[in-house]
Amino acid sequence: MDFKSYIAEAISKVTNIDKKEIKSYVEIPKDETNGDFAFPCFRLAKELKQAPVNIANNIKDNIEIDSNIISKVDVVNGFLNFYIANECLAKETIQKFDAQKEDYGKSNIGEGKTVIVEYSSPNIAKPFHIGHLKTTIIGNSLYKLYKFLGYNTIGINHLGDYGTQFAKLIEGYKRWGNEYDFSTDPIDKLADIYKRINALCEDDEKVLEECRETFKKFEDGDPYCIELWNKFKELSLIEFNKIYDLLGVKFDSYKGEASYANQRQEIVSILEKTGKVTESQGAKIVDLEDVGISTPCIIQKANGASIYATRDLAAIMYRAKTYDYDKCLYVVGEEQSLYLKQVFAVAKYLGLDEKYTNGLEHVSYGMIRLPEGKMSSRKGNFFKVQDLLDEAISKSKEIIQDRDIEDKDLVAKQVGVGAVIFEDLAESRTKNQVFDLKEALNFNGETGPYIQYMTVRTNSVIEKAGYIPSSNSLNLSKITDRSSIKLLKLIDNFENILLDAMHKNEPSIISRYLIDVAQAFSTFYNENKILSEDKEEQDVRIYITYMTKIVLTNGLHLLGIEVPKKM
Repeated sequence: MDFKSYIAEAISKVTNIDKKEIKSYVEIPKDETNGDFAFPCFRLAKELKQAPVNIANNIKDNIEIDSNIISKVDVVNGFLNFYIANECLAKETIQKFDAQKEDYGKSNIGEGKTVIVEYSSPNIAKPFHIGHLKTTIIGNSLYKLYKFLGYNTIGINHLGDYGTQFAKLIEGYKRWGNEYDFSTDPIDKLADIYKRINALCEDDEKVLEECRETFKKFEDGDPYCIELWNKFKELSLIEFNKIYDLLGVKFDSYKGEASYANQRQEIVSILEKTGKVTESQGAKIVDLEDVGISTPCIIQKANGASIYATRDLAAIMYRAKTYDYDKCLYVVGEEQSLYLKQVFAVAKYLGLDEKYTNGLEHVSYGMIRLPEGKMSSRKGNFFKVQDLLDEAISKSKEIIQDRDIEDKDLVAKQVGVGAVIFEDLAESRTKNQVFDLKEALNFNGETGPYIQYMTVRTNSVIEKAGYIPSSNSLNLSKITDRSSIKLLKLIDNFENILLDAMHKNEPSIISRYLIDVAQAFSTFYNENKILSEDKEEQDVRIYITYMTKIVLTNGLHLLGIEVPKKM
């Protein structure tokens, strides 16, 4: 049963206000003592020309409800609070769960729709730094979430494999490449070459000019430049894939910037025909003052070379034609907000259907850093993600060393990597964050390992019981204690949580929910003897444990976290 719809219809009959409008205001109170659902009557004060408290009392006195569904209605400061009857809640939640079991929470809401998620997108020939960890983890979670909700989801790693930095790297490699052994730590060595050529460019303007000329050769398809570029890309992907394999991250496409370089003239030509292109100091720009953006968007450099925006616009055209997307999400740091506003605004002049330009969305995230001197090494301005993951796995292995676990290496990896992922997704993605590995690995805190541990505990209970009862045989009158009801309420809300996370592109909504479920199960476990002498009582409690296991497992999967067999 949709309790919100039931409540909205009952209120609508008293107020003669459309039940869809009423339903949009029905909410779940943060404080469970204020009922299971609440209706804020101040929403109707203007329409009904009455004080919220009077509206609430009038509805309460005249509302017609089934006491087997709603056990109590009360008024608190202009809010109508509704309490679902325990047995009704249990019956509805178990029936809803039983229809899907291991697939609980899945839906087909996205059927027939395509969502592109662009995430990770590191620059080749540079270390995979902690900012790229953030976009990788957020993007991977959104990719899994949209798929889980029935969307045709395309994960794209839009590699930074183009631009003047590669011309510099080519020039540096010409000078010093034979000094390095690229069979180990190739990214560090390429980064070192890049630092050296940058320093030389600062000291010698002629070298900088050589780099600019090399980039033009690169754009024009010079064989030697292309050969070196392919070498840099191959070395980079070998290193990046080590990190992706640890994180369990996969992509449907690695089509990066270079794939769109040849379309730069087409993009410029399309935009010039709109009359929106002007010249500024030899460069071609699109003025965006008329759409409230004071900074123009450069689409071609003075020397005729392409720029980031040109290639991003070409990517939008390609994605529209290839994938026919409904949404195209860019999981990119907040610092790129202005740039993406410019690109999205210029995209409206490409002659594409509005569906595609309206579907462009920046999923931004805040800055992330590590406490200085802890858990990482620096290379220039980069934190090495590989070092962070290795340290997390090593620390996890120390924690579980004395436990009776067969494959400690596997469990250490699952716990360590899970801790890093959860810590990244524990707070709102737009919030700036200091990553603390010690806190992330706390088995008793609001962490990934804590949720993993509680999931393992649900498995342990079911294994000890040796069976999962049929939902049809459960005596729901045995569900009377507060901890069981609270846990069932949370389980019942799983689908709403996923939809909320999707609409807001916010994985932390799932993270915080899983903490609530894990804590509620801990209370349920401690307050109830699950393997009881009363068989009917035992069956009900085992089934609630089974439901909790599925919710925690599916929720962790959507965050990109594995569940160990033992911890």
